Amino acid sequence: MELKNDTQISEFLLLGISEDPKLQPILFVLFLSMYLITVLGNLLIILAIISASHLHTPMYFFLSILSFVDICFTSTTVPKMLVNIQTQSKVIMYKSCITQMHFFLLFSVLDIFLLTVMAYDRYVAICHPLHYTVIMNPRLCVLMVLVSWMVSALHSILQSLIVLRLSFCAQLEIPHFFCELNQVVHRACSDTFVNDMVIYFASVLLVCFPLAGILYSYSKIVSSICAISSAQGKYKAFSTCASHLSVVSLFYCTSLGVYLSSAVTPNSHSTATASVMYSVVTPMLNPFIYSLRNKDIKYALTRLFEREIIKRPIVLRLKKCP
Repeated sequence: MELKNDTQISEFLLLGISEDPKLQPILFVLFLSMYLITVLGNLLIILAIISASHLHTPMYFFLSILSFVDICFTSTTVPKMLVNIQTQSKVIMYKSCITQMHFFLLFSVLDIFLLTVMAYDRYVAICHPLHYTVIMNPRLCVLMVLVSWMVSALHSILQSLIVLRLSFCAQLEIPHFFCELNQVVHRACSDTFVNDMVIYFASVLLVCFPLAGILYSYSKIVSSICAISSAQGKYKAFSTCASHLSVVSLFYCTSLGVYLSSAVTPNSHSTATASVMYSVVTPMLNPFIYSLRNKDIKYALTRLFEREIIKRPIVLRLKKCP
């Protein structure tokens, strides 16, 4: 007997991080604060890089793209969760769920590729400093970003299309705060073998290979730093990649934590709680990591604020004129 596909009229229930009514106001304030900090922090990084001509380099070009992607990444999941908490509703329509899942996959994979591209940029800067401007030319930088976007888009489209072929019956509760791919697939009452295989191979190709590239780049970077004779030279070389290394460690460690927690307790709220780390906390911390240890970003932000403060009195004086 063929299963009837009821997905066109289905609704999913996002159970969120906690179902305790007393925690909902706290969660709303907490996630709203983190979301606003994420958007504001990453926007400041983008504006600082655009406004400062000395930051128009490959490293900061990739950083501005990463900041934009982080804004989109959190905007895919957090606003819907805030609306659900505020309206005390757990419902998300089928089409909205697939759309959310599609864009979450797009921006998460794009995050991984950008971190890999930035690792390659640091590798060239430290291991081949004399040829840096020749290798990391504007054409190559734009090409790497475009390829990252294209591969991420193709992957998210593929995953979304094979989810559309699934049939969903009665179990439509998702113990998560967004439509996570594995959780949605495991709610299906039809055969998910193809989905599982695609998820598995995509994880190997789009997560493990970029991670291998990052590890290879940093192995070469460490070797080059160790070969530097002066302690000051070693510190200067390491400081150029310390922020990126911190972001990579935070992203991959939290993602690994989510994977391990889902493997142990696949249907509990612990997976959703762990997902907060890489989907909300990491994009929020990225601007702080890149700005606190970076004198160029600090200087650009200071100049940006000074420019705005200088403009404000001029506007006030113009208003007083008859």
